[in-house]
Amino acid sequence: MTDRDIRVLFMGTPEIAATCLSSLASQGFTLVGAVTGVDRYVGRGMVLTPPAVKKTALSLGIPVYQPETLKDGALMSVLEETSPDVIAVVAYGKILPPYVLSFPKYGCLNLHVSLLPRHRGAAPMQRAVMMGDTETGVTVMQMDEGLDTGDVLLQEKFPIGPEDTFETVHDTSAAVGGPLLGKAIRGLCDGTVTPKKQPAEGVTYAEKITKEDQKIDFTKSAVVLHAEIRGLSPIPLAFTKTPDGKLLKVISARLSDGKGEAGEVIALSDTGEGGITVACGEGAITLTRVIPEGKSKMTAADMIRGRKIKVGDKLSV
Repeated sequence: MTDRDIRVLFMGTPEIAATCLSSLASQGFTLVGAVTGVDRYVGRGMVLTPPAVKKTALSLGIPVYQPETLKDGALMSVLEETSPDVIAVVAYGKILPPYVLSFPKYGCLNLHVSLLPRHRGAAPMQRAVMMGDTETGVTVMQMDEGLDTGDVLLQEKFPIGPEDTFETVHDTSAAVGGPLLGKAIRGLCDGTVTPKKQPAEGVTYAEKITKEDQKIDFTKSAVVLHAEIRGLSPIPLAFTKTPDGKLLKVISARLSDGKGEAGEVIALSDTGEGGITVACGEGAITLTRVIPEGKSKMTAADMIRGRKIKVGDKLSV
């Protein structure tokens, strides 16, 4: 069986899914359709915007389906029309009901962006960085009705460096994930890849990011805060507040030396990128790029030169 002989129905929505869809197309699989989320109004102008997978699929000439729900057999007509051998799922955003999971001959394969069973759940890339993991990866698993509990087909690891962010881990996951997903589809269909049960040890859950997660608690150590800030950048971003109660979102930071009361601004530098150094429960952290409330992205140096911050100020939430 060649790749061209394998009929793949793709299900996904955001940019990482679009990258994987492009990869499967370049590998030569027969992509019979792309199931994705509905168009949504986004931005201040409330512009009706298609999901990334829709835009990519249309550019590749792949039929697009945008069901509002999968319940009550809503996708059955699409399954019958496309007759896939396998369904490939990447960040689709909806739970697949049993009639979808059981339809294809080779089942449904999901690309999950962690080294399962670690970081099952909604935010594996963010949580891996936020928790200080030194490596992560991608897993292709055979889907079942559990939350990321299916048998593993393939995994590929890569390191998380001390300056990596959610963005860099996302981009690496997308680059690694597409080829690995294709390899898993190929191997499952030709019998060279065998599903293996996930180990019972090492299970963790990557809960969805909340506003509480975004608050910078300066009583924590600088090392912990540095990881949390990186794991939330470039979206949704960690934040604190200036003494006047204005929101200050933090795009990037670096570890520094210094002591003071937790949250106290202990040093300022307006040269180069600059920095706002803040004392933590242990050590200090220097904020280097920020978004003050009502303003655009700027370097800390620009904020300092605008006299919006001074030594002795207290940052808190």
